This record gives sequence, C-alpha cells and structure tokens, in this order.
Amino acid sequence: MQERKIVLSEKDIPKKWYNVVADMPNKPGHPLHPGTKQPIGPEDLAPLFPMPLIEQEVSQERWIDIPDEILDVLSLWRPTPLYRARSLEKALNSPAKIFYKYEGVSPAGSHKPNTSVAQAYYNKISGTKRIATETGAGQWGSALSFACARFGLECTVYMVKVYYRQKPYRRSMIETWGAEVFPSPTDRTEAGRKILAETPDSSGALGIAISEAVEDAATHDDTKYSLGSVLNHVLLHQTVIGLETIKQLETAGETADVLIGSCGGGSNFAGLAFPFLREKLDGKDIRMVAVEPAACPTLTRGKFAYDFGDTVGLTPMVPMYTLGHSFVPPGIHAGGLRYHGDSPLVSQLVRDGIVEAQAYHQNEIFESAVLFAKTEGIIPAPESAHAIKSAIEEALRCAEEGKERTIVFNLSGHGHFDMASYDSFFSKQLEDYSLDEAILEKAVSELPTI
Repeated sequence: MQERKIVLSEKDIPKKWYNVVADMPNKPGHPLHPGTKQPIGPEDLAPLFPMPLIEQEVSQERWIDIPDEILDVLSLWRPTPLYRARSLEKALNSPAKIFYKYEGVSPAGSHKPNTSVAQAYYNKISGTKRIATETGAGQWGSALSFACARFGLECTVYMVKVYYRQKPYRRSMIETWGAEVFPSPTDRTEAGRKILAETPDSSGALGIAISEAVEDAATHDDTKYSLGSVLNHVLLHQTVIGLETIKQLETAGETADVLIGSCGGGSNFAGLAFPFLREKLDGKDIRMVAVEPAACPTLTRGKFAYDFGDTVGLTPMVPMYTLGHSFVPPGIHAGGLRYHGDSPLVSQLVRDGIVEAQAYHQNEIFESAVLFAKTEGIIPAPESAHAIKSAIEEALRCAEEGKERTIVFNLSGHGHFDMASYDSFFSKQLEDYSLDEAILEKAVSELPTI
C-alpha cells in the first residue's frame, strides 16, 4: 500500500518558533502612532498587548523558545499530519506530487490555535483578566475562546455581522468554550455606534470588528487585545506548521518546489512558507504563492502604503499592501480572507518579488473544494480552498509541460461549519465579485497622509 500520510511523534513538535525577520533582505518599515504618526515604542503598545508579545513583535532574533506550558496544550493535536494527495493527483492526471499539511485536526478545526494558545498564555502570566478580539467567519474567535478556557481567561469576541448570521455554529463553538460574542458593528463601542450611524444596515467587516475590539481593550484596565493574523508575533507562532512540514518532507525523501497558502492577513500562508525562506534565499529554486479572493485582492491590486489595521483608525499604521482601511469587501463566504490589508512581513516579501500573489473568484474556489472533497475525502473551509485551487492549477501546468514538481499547500481548516456556503454554491447563488476600480480608487484616496 502506498504511503498516504506522514505522521511525526509528539517529541517532534518544534521547540522554537522561527522569526523570518532575522533573514529578510529588507525589513518592514517601523509602525507609526495613529495620532502623532511618529514611530511607536513598546509603551505605545502596552495598553493592547502584554510585554512578552510586544517583545516578540519587535524581535530580530531568528529563534524564540516555546514555553513548556504552550507545548503542553499544542500536544493535544500537534504535530499535524502531512498528506500525499494521491487521489487528487490521479484525478488531475498530473505528474506533480501534491502534499497538504492538514491543520483541521486542532480542537477549533483550523490553524488558529497555534497562536491563540500562545497569546492566551502570555496574557495569563502578565496578569490579564479578559481578552477582546474580532473574528470574521469564526475560526479565530473559536480558537481564542478555546485558548482562554485553557488558561482561565475571560474572552469577548466581536464577530463580523454577516458571518454572525451565516455561521451560527461557529458562534455556538465560541460560546461553548465560554466566550461572549457580539455581531459587529455593535452599539457597545464608540466605533460601532459611529459605523451604525453612517450605515445602519452595515454587514460589518474585519476592520470594523478590529476597531471595536481595540477600543474595548484600550478602555478597560483588566483587558488586552488579541489579533489572529497580520502582526509579526502571530505569524511567528504559526511557523510550527512549516517547521514540521520540513521534517515530514525529509522523512518522505522529498523537497518542495512550490509552497501555497491562502492569504487574508497572512498567518496560515506564513506559517507554512516562512520556515522555507532560508532555503530560497540560499539559492534553492522554490516558489512561494499567497492566494487571495478576487473580491478582496489586497496583494494583487492593493497599494503598498502605510495604513491603519482597522476601519476607524485606532490601530498603529503599518506598511502593507492595502485596499484602504475604509474599504468594506463584499460578503463572500471566505470570511477569514475578507480583510483590507495584509501582514507587513508578507507584504514586504511580495514587494521584493520573493513571494508571488494570486487571486481567484469564489465559484471556481468552491469547484476546487468539491473536487478535493470527492478525491481526498476532507471538506475544506472556503478559505483553505483558495490554496487548493492554486495547487490544482499548478498541477495542471505540470501535466501540460510534462514536468514533475512537488507542490505543498496548507489545508488550514475543515469546512464542517461552512456547509451553508456549500449550499449556496450548489444552488448557484454565489456571485463572483470583481472589485470595481472606482471603489478601489476611492478607498485608496482615503489612505492616511504620512
């Protein structure tokens, strides 16, 4: 019987996180204060984050130790399996070897607990009582709720309103682990009330929910803020994915030619790809592909500029590819990728030509998801299906060219709580949004002046 999955033992869980900043040829620009527009220091971030996470956010060290308390929780599901997609390869009649790292085996069903556990731990040892956060389709909100339950913290989640309604069972997961969850925009915050006054029927956006969560944390002394993507320390925590993948490929006697991850804020793409960056910089011919929705094409059509991470302008300004903080994406079903900006680290690597970016429409994404489910058996989350689509296109190119390449993608989560999205696809109710250039120009024109 041909080997289908490569499984490591618990002793192979990485003991250190990899910090890509140490090896980047061009470091990202310094974050700026939203009011003064001057470079921020640790004291500016202290109202939002505990000091250990601030230190990780600005660290230049290549390797950062993972505390035993975090490793103990990670061992509930890590190491995650690396699968050889033999049935998909056969269906595509491609000479390509396709591997996928499956993060859907975590308690929350996605890659998000890799960082939520770390963030909850550092908040706990720093004296935090409650964490406020935002979530799109609910993967991050459920992951942080799970982590807070493990470390005895209270948790408040502002969930983008369109997904609060579309994804009721993710909302139930959040509540099962003990967090409170509200549809954003709400009337609980000044930011939410401002948005509702301007747009009473607002469906919400991650940028809006971030504004609410940041305001909540900044106005309560016992509360800190937590973000599930974008920031340096978040991407750092996710590198356990790629570090395990390197070891698993070595076990199989393989090396990656193409690395693919879906990309909203950048955490699951970075988690897989960043540990391979040293090989690429050392001269190995390896492509790194970040895949996003055509309806929210941050990397492929956005502008590289300083911008706020939230809609209202409460967060520090960072240099990134952005569609403009005032941009509200259409209500596509890949809620985790519905964000106006991108990680400064990923953005800088795209700008430098080290990372490629691709964008696809949601109907072709779901077509790929269904093919994957029929061949490999796992029903993927809509976000994860972006990576599947790109991997399929790459495998078909291999077939056309008669070339064998090893393709590795991150299957960042399962779609068990996204079946309403599949229902919409099967009933042909999904609309392929193409971002109107006039809307993009208007949002970009509202970028802050530096």
